[in-house]
Amino acid sequence: MVAKRSAGLLLFRRQDTEVEVLLGHMGGPFWAKKDAASWSLPKGELEPDEEPEAAARREFTEELGLPAPDGEYRPLGEIKQSGGKVVTAWAVEGDLDPAAVVPGTFELEWPPRSGRRQEFPELDRVEWFGLAAAREKLLKGQLPLLDRLVELL
Repeated sequence: MVAKRSAGLLLFRRQDTEVEVLLGHMGGPFWAKKDAASWSLPKGELEPDEEPEAAARREFTEELGLPAPDGEYRPLGEIKQSGGKVVTAWAVEGDLDPAAVVPGTFELEWPPRSGRRQEFPELDRVEWFGLAAAREKLLKGQLPLLDRLVELL
């Protein structure tokens, strides 16, 4: 079986002497009451024959409702998450107001086996975090991307 592939952007900014990263809290009922290790960089699955960087830009726009930032896209390489999904990511410096985010949505049968479909935001919150806080918030499988960002900077 071929592993699912995703691509994403790790947006970062410099605030005084601290670096902050933009993370989104996973939407939907499974993640609703979780906080630690429940945040992700904006990312999503590649379409067939799609270039990963193009997918990362597209997914940023789909998940946040805002255009992918201009700037230098610095490759962070690939990671493999616990579920087997391979994520390719880039770091890009930029800024945005989390209040301007209009998240994309997905549909899910909820409650399970109810036959009722509900729509949920892909990301229900988006916030800036300093690197120490981001380490607590970010999904464990994505932590190597944070380490690689620190190495780049």
